[in-house]
Amino acid sequence: MTSATEQHLAGPLSAAVANLCQRLQPQVSARTAAGFREVLRRLSAPLQVAVAGRIKSGKSTLVNALIGRRVAPTDVGECTRLVTRFQYGTVDRVELIFFDGTKQVLPFDAGGMIPNDLDVDFDKVSHLEAYLTNAVLRDLTVIDTPGLGSLDAASVKRTEQLLGAAKPAAGEGDPDSDELDDTSRNAVAGAEAVLYVVTQGVRADDQQALAAFTAATASREAGPVNAIAVLNKADTITPESVTGSDGDVWKAATLLAEKQAATLKPRVADVLPVIGLIAESAESGGFTSADADALKQLAQLDDGTWETMLISADIFTTWECDVATGTRVKLLEKLDLYGIRTAVDALRADPDLTAGALRRKLLDASGLAGVRSRLDAVFRARADGIKAAAALASVTALAHASGDAGERQRVHDAIEVLLAKPEAHQLRMLEALTLVTSGAVAMPDDLAEEVLRVGSSAVVGEQLGMKGRPHKELSAYALERAGWWRSFASFGATPAQSRVAHVVHRSYFLIWQQLREQAG
Repeated sequence: MTSATEQHLAGPLSAAVANLCQRLQPQVSARTAAGFREVLRRLSAPLQVAVAGRIKSGKSTLVNALIGRRVAPTDVGECTRLVTRFQYGTVDRVELIFFDGTKQVLPFDAGGMIPNDLDVDFDKVSHLEAYLTNAVLRDLTVIDTPGLGSLDAASVKRTEQLLGAAKPAAGEGDPDSDELDDTSRNAVAGAEAVLYVVTQGVRADDQQALAAFTAATASREAGPVNAIAVLNKADTITPESVTGSDGDVWKAATLLAEKQAATLKPRVADVLPVIGLIAESAESGGFTSADADALKQLAQLDDGTWETMLISADIFTTWECDVATGTRVKLLEKLDLYGIRTAVDALRADPDLTAGALRRKLLDASGLAGVRSRLDAVFRARADGIKAAAALASVTALAHASGDAGERQRVHDAIEVLLAKPEAHQLRMLEALTLVTSGAVAMPDDLAEEVLRVGSSAVVGEQLGMKGRPHKELSAYALERAGWWRSFASFGATPAQSRVAHVVHRSYFLIWQQLREQAG
């Protein structure tokens, strides 16, 4: 492994899997070795997060907010039917990738965005690669998808091919080739994590999409380790429709997100409310000092006029006032009525707010900070484990795709040796969590809930379900549960359950050790 590659690995677990791939390469077929080289490349690349969801759920708007630049097209057009990968580059550029592997560089449009329509044979296009000099993308590649099961068949096929969801029959391709066949390519293709975007109603196909979405390599399903969801367009929720909201839009959105989290569980770690439009405008430079000046004028209107204008978008733009109709239309496009009301309320409370301070108020109101914080906690902080687990899944899939029983056994044995090491326990826990949440190992509901809790967080208080409790209490509880799971593994569990129980026991024991060392 080159020193350059080592510098880009997410951590020790990724390094251990990379070493495993290198050791195995001389012991496997040329085709499997080619797959291992692709796994090594992926291990040294940033964590890849796919933004998925139903059409018109606001995925591209949210992508722009997360990146901090309005670059993904949000209006319906050819480019919104393509998968677009946003990654770090030293020069801003967009490349159109064709199915035959050829590339075409695209210019940005006048507004600095990816052009929405293409003067090419669309049926020959695979996807877009956008390279941006953007600090956010140094350790996170964001993949904008057109939506699975929501658009025309060609768009769905492109998405499935790039993310690895389309799985040709095993054994396709020349077994003596050192190039990746379709099966092997799909084994290493997908994103490693998914940010799933929902709106007010979670439907059955949202559940199905999450269950089938190849959120990680080798068709590992979306789960609490590698998936979170956001309730977008939270400002469109009618507070009266949500019990306990007390007429407050954001409280209603928070309560609804909690209900959706229960519905989508255990496919996602959490559901968080967000207003993507306000977040995009405030974060990507769309909100200007001219907008702030217009809002200051609106803040000076009498209460009766102001409340009348807020009844609907039509009334807001047509009611007679000193702010030009065109200016009000632009405000609506950037903030919608909820954002406009939020800004005016802030200005009435503090008329001296600067444009920068008002932008920060809007950003706070969008909920983007909460989404970013959760992304950091679930994805960035655990990138090493997520990438290593995804890579191991790819290695296993590549060995199975080879059709060689001896090769499959050699790979299996090498993985077992790796997982037996104490430092690889996190991978064991991720494996156990996947087995339970996917239903591969049946557990009583209370125990499945406990496995989910212990494996879905890196924060001790959250792992124990005792956030904020005294250190001594946490330590005692961790030791107690370690003993319980060890007994269950030995006396009350089925063989499959016992395998999971031993891993959970080990997790509790390691937590207890960690707490004891902190106390010492």
